[in-house]
Amino acid sequence: LHTITDAILGALCLPDIGQLFPDTDPQWKGASSDKFLLEAVRLMEERGYVMGNLDCTIIAQKPKLSPHKGNIKNNLCRLLNADADVINIKAKTHEKVDSIGEERSIACHA
Repeated sequence: LHTITDAILGALCLPDIGQLFPDTDPQWKGASSDKFLLEAVRLMEERGYVMGNLDCTIIAQKPKLSPHKGNIKNNLCRLLNADADVINIKAKTHEKVDSIGEERSIACHA
């Protein structure tokens, strides 16, 4: 959700998630990721924009995400106030290379 939040903020020419929602601010400290995304969507809609499309690639060696892509997409549609036909979710591995492939981290691009 952080990657998608940053993608929306970037499209709006706003600061990144760490600057806009600093963990030093009690309002944001310990907040769940969906709270940041919902605020980014609010800012997007406030400026008259809607989600045109989203392509999101989640990179993880484990767990295998393909069985969960439908649920991820449905949750994103709800959070983004977007139709399913504008949301694309892809999952891939990192072929056992670096920290992602060694199952020590996960990455996401949007």
